[in-house]
Amino acid sequence: MATGVKTNIVTSIEITGENGGDSPQFKPLVNDISKNFNIREISADSAYSSRDNFETANAVGAVAYIPFKKHATGRTLGSPVWNKMYHYFQLNKDEFMEHYHKRSNVESTNAAIKRKFGETLKSKNQIAQTNELLAKIIAYNLTVVIHEMYENGIEPSFLRI
Repeated sequence: MATGVKTNIVTSIEITGENGGDSPQFKPLVNDISKNFNIREISADSAYSSRDNFETANAVGAVAYIPFKKHATGRTLGSPVWNKMYHYFQLNKDEFMEHYHKRSNVESTNAAIKRKFGETLKSKNQIAQTNELLAKIIAYNLTVVIHEMYENGIEPSFLRI
C-alpha cells in the first residue's frame, strides 16, 4: 500500500497472497502512482531495498529513502542511483532517516483502516476478500476526502449531466 504523507490517503494498493513478498510490489505501485501524482520522495522499509527499486523511483523523478540491509555494499552493479544513495545513507544517516521515517504514515493508515472497518475480512473466497478489502480502502479514502473538505473549507463541485 502507498499513501500520501499529508492526508494519508491511499494512492495505490497491490493485493497479494499471504506469502507474497513486498519488494516485487514496489515497481507496480510506483508506476501506478506516477500516473496521477508527481512523486518527489518514496519512503519504504528495508524489505524494499534493491537496486531495481532505487532505479524505479529514480525513473519517475523520485528519491527513494530505503535503508540498506546490513550486508549491502556501495557497488554499483549497473545502478548509479544505488551507489549514490548508499553513500548518502552512510555519510548522512540522520538526515536520511528523517526522510525514511515518513513511512510511518502508511502504518498509521493501516491502523486507521483496521480501527474504522475491522481487522478481519468476513468473506470466504479470495475474490470476495479482495473486493471486501478494496471496499474498505474506498470507504477510508472517502472519509479522508470528507475530512479534508471540512478541514480546508473546500466546497465540492459535482458534475451535473
